[in-house]
Amino acid sequence: MASRKIHVTREDFSRLTDLMNDEWLAAIVDRRVFRELIAELEQAVIVDSAAIPPDVVTMNSIVKMTDLKTGDVDTYTLVYPKEANIAESRLSILAPIGTAILGYAVGDRVRWNIPSGRSNMRIDEVVYQPERDAAVV
Repeated sequence: MASRKIHVTREDFSRLTDLMNDEWLAAIVDRRVFRELIAELEQAVIVDSAAIPPDVVTMNSIVKMTDLKTGDVDTYTLVYPKEANIAESRLSILAPIGTAILGYAVGDRVRWNIPSGRSNMRIDEVVYQPERDAAVV
């Protein structure tokens, strides 16, 4: 899925790797989703939290994106599966869009397959990034 290197924090990488090894979760999640996330992680540049650029999407980031086909703007929080709730815009890392945006930065365009074709969105803003906001405190 990734056509370039993405940036992922060491902590996110470790937690996501553990997630990929969860046998119960593997039994209920589409294997294609697991393969895509593993492919992203295999290509990732792993960095300490303090070294992650402030405009990169990490776990628990709040991200504003524009659908380049419709112009619609949506805001999501990228979360682990147990915290997902689409009614609250809490998007699971195991959803295709969640896997697609991890490690990408403001200005990047992300594409992924959806039942009706292919979605194409641009990351407009990282409204909140835990690593950036922790560094400010």
